[in-house]
Amino acid sequence: MALFAISDLHLSLGTDKPMDVFGDCWKNYEQKLKDNWENNVTDDDYIILNGDNSWATYIQNAEEDFAFIHSLPGKKILCKGNHDYWWTTMNKQKVFCAEKGYDSIDFLHNNYFLYKNVAICGTRGWQITINDEEDQKIYTRELGRLEASIKMSLKDNPQDVVVALHYPPDDNFKEIIKKYDINKCVYGHLHAYAHKNAINGTIDGVDYRLVSCDFLNFMPLKIIDWKILKFMV
Repeated sequence: MALFAISDLHLSLGTDKPMDVFGDCWKNYEQKLKDNWENNVTDDDYIILNGDNSWATYIQNAEEDFAFIHSLPGKKILCKGNHDYWWTTMNKQKVFCAEKGYDSIDFLHNNYFLYKNVAICGTRGWQITINDEEDQKIYTRELGRLEASIKMSLKDNPQDVVVALHYPPDDNFKEIIKKYDINKCVYGHLHAYAHKNAINGTIDGVDYRLVSCDFLNFMPLKIIDWKILKFMV
């Protein structure tokens, strides 16, 4: 049993938005992802999907992408990314999955998950770009959602906590992570030349890992392996 993470699948099985325009590494990437996933992940494992899961604009148009995700082994915990336009409300998403039989998919939003003795917390995160009132409002809300998720999880007295974000954590998000003595954070969003800006290693006792699928060569990253009872790097 293990915990994995991977981000930015950018699936478009029901729409016409091929990813190979972003580089040769994206050619036939769905098959590479499927092969890597099936060769390494089992039905007993959990997999965090850190956002930008589907290009679909509406959840009904994401059916083929969700079917693909559901067909892969393990329990999938989906975070929201900046391109997940299909994301509506938790209730609508849960109803959609229930109606389609996608019982291996759930959503990380204003909540947390407990897998064995490890809590999975998180939110989308945000980056200040325009720096107007609305931008600041979203940013502040995302900081609050992260802290609320962590606080909820601590009621179960987990042995460890993993923070999952879509956007790379800036100093304020890092401060919340440090505040609660969390030592693992996985995030996505960065692609291609932006990989050079990734925080990928231990800072102030926290292991930060970029899990964008092109950065991982479409191989889910194992975070924890309970067979050896330790965090993976």
